[in-house]
Amino acid sequence: MTQTSKTNIQPSIDAKAIANWQPTALPKTPLFGTDGIRGKVGDLLTAPLAWQLGFWGGQVLRQNFTKTENNIGPIIIGQDSRNSSDMLSTALSAGLTTAGLEVWNLGLCPTPAVAYLTSIYGAIGGIMVSASHNPPEDNGIKFFGPDGSKLSKDLQATIEAGLRGKLETEEPNSQGHSYHRPELINDYALSLENPLLPEVNLKGMRIVLDLAWGAAVEIGPKVFQAMGAEIICLHDRPDGDRINVACGSTHLESLQAAVKEYQADLGFAFDGDADRTMAVDSQSRIVDGDYILYLWGKKLKETGKLPGNLIISTVMANLGFERAWKQLGGELTRTAVGDQYVHAEMLQQGAMLGGEQSGHILCPHYGITGDGIMTALHLAALVKRSGVTLSDLRDSSFQKYPQLLKNVRVENRDRRIHWHECEAVQTAINIAEAEMGDRGRILVRASGTEPLVRVMVEAVSLELAHHWADNLVSAVTQHLV
Repeated sequence: MTQTSKTNIQPSIDAKAIANWQPTALPKTPLFGTDGIRGKVGDLLTAPLAWQLGFWGGQVLRQNFTKTENNIGPIIIGQDSRNSSDMLSTALSAGLTTAGLEVWNLGLCPTPAVAYLTSIYGAIGGIMVSASHNPPEDNGIKFFGPDGSKLSKDLQATIEAGLRGKLETEEPNSQGHSYHRPELINDYALSLENPLLPEVNLKGMRIVLDLAWGAAVEIGPKVFQAMGAEIICLHDRPDGDRINVACGSTHLESLQAAVKEYQADLGFAFDGDADRTMAVDSQSRIVDGDYILYLWGKKLKETGKLPGNLIISTVMANLGFERAWKQLGGELTRTAVGDQYVHAEMLQQGAMLGGEQSGHILCPHYGITGDGIMTALHLAALVKRSGVTLSDLRDSSFQKYPQLLKNVRVENRDRRIHWHECEAVQTAINIAEAEMGDRGRILVRASGTEPLVRVMVEAVSLELAHHWADNLVSAVTQHLV
């Protein structure tokens, strides 16, 4: 395997801390959630734990994906801009090299860059250090298989068994090495541009990008400029203290204001690791994942690229979107919340478009995982091809049902995960559902990425949605917090 322009960056880590680490320090509940392992740094996520994850993750990946012992592919690691990401990446690299593996460190990059580069460079796996849209004090570690898809639940469980002292250690024949490989990110950038150029470009479009102080700060502007767009950037430096704070895909106010101020055609906001995007039209109205799926799905359907006219979304998808899509002759399948569930259903049904209301969109025609920058480029190109504005496209799509999502912070992990066993909360839900009937729907669930119980109420009127959302939030707060 060619290895040019590399610098050996053998990581170091406190050997005493590693030696003193004990599996008993782990919580009894499963570590891997819907998107890897996430938690507060210094609490759940520590350097010793990351070292163990690197070591056991390396063992599992090598045992399951090595073709020949004389040709073991590397592990590719990327990270976002959080202050703790360097520490966790270094610890992971130390564990992986102790397991005898070669590590390629990309440095700052989006999560989908890790997935893509893992799939094309013969790697046996990839790891991303990021907590996505979570606040700066959190971080996370997610694993990818050699095809760039998220590691299966079974293999995640095997890694966790190693962490908990339930696996035998396989001694490596030699120590591995770690190398700095940021130049590979250029290949990822080209993979975003090539499917669109030269057929379509974004010349004449003024676009605002909210980069959330995160993983997209370098590559986001680069690819939009390569496509010919005039861009205005917000929060465009890597800043571990401010990543996702009052900005990015979960806080659209500054993007909405900038689109209006600069009279832009549209704007995009990414989250901390740039695997999702939310759009804003020229009237500063939000164009979320439901609208993106509808508009992109309609285009793919018209060009014969949407098998069965099928879109895969989640239980959060708005009823207005579902009914409008079915009026076009389309089909919609709902899954549990989490892109891994959407991806699994897409594989099972052979679907070519799926995603979440939060802006995490998967389209296997152009990428192997959810990719915010890819989604933004294709939506901008769709607007350019249409000859009308994003506002016009939004207006001609569908009307949303009022939908409220409220979060209740539940620090107790056991209570949060087993919320459905609380009789008082279940009674409140049953009463609300009976009272609303066919005028709305309710979804209560534990977040797989944050210490939250999420309450969603969708109804024919905003007043009705507020009433029952407040009622259910009160029940959750009283009986779970």
